Amino acid sequence: MPWGRDPLEFDPAATQQTVDRAGRLFGPRRYFGLEIEGDGFANVPAGPTMVVSNHSGGTTIPDVWGFLIAWYRHFGVKRPIHPMAHEIILSNRFTGVYFAKRGVLRGGRAIALSALRDARHDLMVMPGGDRDTWRPYTKRYDVCFSGRVGYARLAILAGVPIVPVANAGAHETLIVLSDGRPFARAIGLHAFARAEIFPVHLSLPWGLAIGPWPHLPTPVTLRYRIGTPILPPPHDDPEREPDEDLVRGYDAEVRAAVQKLLDELKPAA
Repeated sequence: MPWGRDPLEFDPAATQQTVDRAGRLFGPRRYFGLEIEGDGFANVPAGPTMVVSNHSGGTTIPDVWGFLIAWYRHFGVKRPIHPMAHEIILSNRFTGVYFAKRGVLRGGRAIALSALRDARHDLMVMPGGDRDTWRPYTKRYDVCFSGRVGYARLAILAGVPIVPVANAGAHETLIVLSDGRPFARAIGLHAFARAEIFPVHLSLPWGLAIGPWPHLPTPVTLRYRIGTPILPPPHDDPEREPDEDLVRGYDAEVRAAVQKLLDELKPAA
């Protein structure tokens, strides 16, 4: 069963149930503090939009959970947002059914365009993927999209604005010592797992761990800043690939916006 390929798999009741249950961990005086700073969701326009964010917190990804809890508390489940994810979590019946019903989609252009154009739903993309979520602890306030610009091309083709978002806190639930890229390249990890990292980290319950193992996050406050929408450059033919310079220029504008928001979350020295 190809779970996570159809945005209409989204189940509002299942999503609300998860928000109610998992949401007990998020908020004032909860395991995870949850703060939306600045103008917050007032910056999100009506209609389908693409949320683009940095990615933090290893395989456990508390940054995604926190943002989605905050999104549905604000907008309700009548406004679905679809996080794009690695196909591994949608490749079996147990996790595939669960996450597909809650709006998670496999990463891919056709699926993303279907969500934005056909379903008219919002989309959440974290372009840095594994490279960003496993960046070293010392670089936790650096955006790492790793040269990936497909999201910018997609937004231009779909004709939707990008809302830049920065998050901080999730990367303090563990200490990533190294992303292990040289080792991942040496063993050809990308060929069979579509991954570019094999990290070394200090985390619970493992202590010193090697590999992208899920960890038990330590309590932190998850903080988010939501920027103003960035409109895509004009592109008259949705069937024609946008010019590469146009794509890279748009990517540079979005990356700079996310980095600026992340800098604003950085504690004063």
